[in-house]
Amino acid sequence: MKVDIVNWKKEKVSDLSLPEDLFGQELNPYLINEVIRWQRACARQGTHKAKTRAGVRGGGKKPFRQKGTGNARQGSIRSPLNRGGGVTFGPKPREYKYTLPAKVKKAALKQTLSWLVKEKKVFFLEDMKSQEGKTKELSDRLKNFGVKKALLVDQDIEPLFKRACANLKSFQVLPVEGLNVYDLLKYGQLMMSKKSVSFLVEKYKGVWEK
Repeated sequence: MKVDIVNWKKEKVSDLSLPEDLFGQELNPYLINEVIRWQRACARQGTHKAKTRAGVRGGGKKPFRQKGTGNARQGSIRSPLNRGGGVTFGPKPREYKYTLPAKVKKAALKQTLSWLVKEKKVFFLEDMKSQEGKTKELSDRLKNFGVKKALLVDQDIEPLFKRACANLKSFQVLPVEGLNVYDLLKYGQLMMSKKSVSFLVEKYKGVWEK
């Protein structure tokens, strides 16, 4: 599979051969969904907490006498039945992380990359550099390129390029090592440098096999 390497003016500079086992896979929606659910679960903080009647302040005094009032007996004003009381079966701090087989994650990433390439939503750039690190300069370049929202991936991200992209809400700079299914589908389009593609192919050579 051959693709074009272009510059920021969208002019063809050279060709690049993509391996079929990395960029030529069929999409399995159920597998993609499983990996995205795993990613979102791992991203949850799990710091939620509600106090039970044991943790709510006060409640040492009995609300009213035991007998003679006609009401059900109560021993604390901090009962979950009362306003300001504790919460019954409230949330507690916990971790939502769980393990997912490495083969599943690799297969989902292969399929997502393959789908984006098939839909012509991946652009392979000669380099990703910024002369001044200015947001406006990079924003104009992306606008002229014809991309409104994308994930920018490079092997060695230059500080100036990263700074220029920091205030662009519809774009995110990501190192090639951090390439993941959720961000690929979230931004919908991918802009990769030639170095990042070579690094990806070389790193996972032999690992992408079925």
